[in-house]
Amino acid sequence: MSKNQLRKHLKWSLGNHWRYWRNKQRIGHCGEGVFFERDVQLMRFPKNISIADYVVLKSGAKLCACNATAHISIGKNTTIGYHTFFFASAKIVVGDDCMIAPFVYFVDSDHNIQRDQLMNQQGNITAPIKVGSDVWIGTGAKILKGVTIGDGAVVAAGALVKDDVAPYSIVGGVPAKKISERT
Repeated sequence: MSKNQLRKHLKWSLGNHWRYWRNKQRIGHCGEGVFFERDVQLMRFPKNISIADYVVLKSGAKLCACNATAHISIGKNTTIGYHTFFFASAKIVVGDDCMIAPFVYFVDSDHNIQRDQLMNQQGNITAPIKVGSDVWIGTGAKILKGVTIGDGAVVAAGALVKDDVAPYSIVGGVPAKKISERT
């Protein structure tokens, strides 16, 4: 494991060790050295959540496998920022070595919108989200159903990603569009 600036300064308290042990019992897979800050929530079906080695989950992060068949998988050495939310009705997969900033929102479903039925009585439309490895997602970005973000991509702060992002592309805006490439 490489020691980037964040990992060099992590302070393992008794509370962190206790949260690691407790969450290791609750979720489907919890790798070595996963750092859970306070107020991380693993919701509804925690056995359907898989977290690889050396992941950092900052305070306020919420991972919710919303039903018995939904899955969330986070790759090794990935950092999940403060108050970042994952809501999976199908599947959300994040690769290795990703940086996900605070207040990012992942949701792999949305509602039907027929006129002849109340909104809260309509079903969901779901499609998995896949994030490759070595991806950086900026603060406040929103990643919607069916999106694949390729390896090495960068999503700018505040972007609304509703279409696939090519590997090593830099996207931004609402809706997100390609603005450059990593060199």
